[in-house]
Amino acid sequence: MDDIREHYLAWLRDAHAMEEQSLSMMRGMLSRLEGYPVLCARMEKHMAETERQVGALRKLLEGRDSGASVVKDTLGKATALGQVFSGMFADDEVIKGVMAGYTFEQMEVAAYKVLISTAAVLEDTTAIPILEENLAEEQDMADWLFDHMDQTTRIFLARDEAGLPARR
Repeated sequence: MDDIREHYLAWLRDAHAMEEQSLSMMRGMLSRLEGYPVLCARMEKHMAETERQVGALRKLLEGRDSGASVVKDTLGKATALGQVFSGMFADDEVIKGVMAGYTFEQMEVAAYKVLISTAAVLEDTTAIPILEENLAEEQDMADWLFDHMDQTTRIFLARDEAGLPARR
């Protein structure tokens, strides 16, 4: 059981770092999406959810004698910052950002599924509802991005065709 617990704590730290990275990516992208009000509104909602998730994961880690991994959080934020800057000058940043966001949400969904399974094995009944809520929010965001990919693409193409800035 000690090995399982170590995996569990490592995966909780990874999830915390992943959510911190997600916040960094969304903040960077949100500042350049003025021409996409529906996407902006949904991203703002998900940012609030993600901020709650970060706090909940931090409490789970603290309650299990394992602080958040500063190294992983820092690396995650640096990676997110690099992704934000790398897309700043791309003409199709909005589309690439939506595709990357959808992919990232799917990775988060998978991470929470693994955490819920492991928490069940360890009988960590206080963590399961928190992890399930996070899972539901990530799945909702992934579904929303998928369901709105056509609309976002069409807005992008129309703006591009009209000579409007694709990003703003």
